[in-house]
Amino acid sequence: MAESVLVRCPACGQEHSYTAPTFPCACGSPVAPPVLVGGLPVEVRHRSWDDSWVRLRCPDCGRSDQWPQPEFDCACGALVRLPVSSEPGLAAGNAHTLPPPHEAPPVPAGQAPPPPTSRPPFRPVTIRTARDALTAASQYLKWLGFAGVRLAGDRSANGIDLRGDHLVAQVDPTTLPTPLRDVECLWLNCANEDATGAFFSLAGYAHDARLRADQLCVPLFVMDLTGTPQPVNDAADELIRRGPSANC
Repeated sequence: MAESVLVRCPACGQEHSYTAPTFPCACGSPVAPPVLVGGLPVEVRHRSWDDSWVRLRCPDCGRSDQWPQPEFDCACGALVRLPVSSEPGLAAGNAHTLPPPHEAPPVPAGQAPPPPTSRPPFRPVTIRTARDALTAASQYLKWLGFAGVRLAGDRSANGIDLRGDHLVAQVDPTTLPTPLRDVECLWLNCANEDATGAFFSLAGYAHDARLRADQLCVPLFVMDLTGTPQPVNDAADELIRRGPSANC
């Protein structure tokens, strides 16, 4: 777990105890942005997509991926971004050059056996915008075998981003961990429509959201900017193995 650091808001001077979020590498190891101790935080006045990400290298497998910059909202209303250490092996600094979109991720230790149905290699969609994240999730669900996958009509009504035959899915393209409420919302939609659900997040999930998803058997996936979803829990592994016929 990342250590807490004391940070002073550059806008109002209020001190905060900040702990960087932890993200799951494809190999299963936790990766956290190494916040630079003593570094000067900055107030983010104009957010851009490229500046919201930092490239981190997994200390266990060496895989390099882009993850959300360490940030927090101060009570004064300022969005504060923290500098990241360039310590070798942990962070490779900001990088706007994405890895090749067809780069195959390493196989996690103890990975489940391949799915019973034969599938061609998945072709990821490089993510540069929120719409790209929806497209990547849609393509992945089609690859899993779901038919009729399409953008949902009115997301504001129930939070659903994608629909398919007996399928509902949500995609969180923000740079903050997906909260518990969103996972429970997806589960309620699944129950109401008697459908399989899947959740895709760019920044991972809050701890209580992960625990609740395991209790409710909600498949969780995390995506990096290469657009390749990785399973986060057993329900997601089951969905990969069995596709539309998966059942917790």
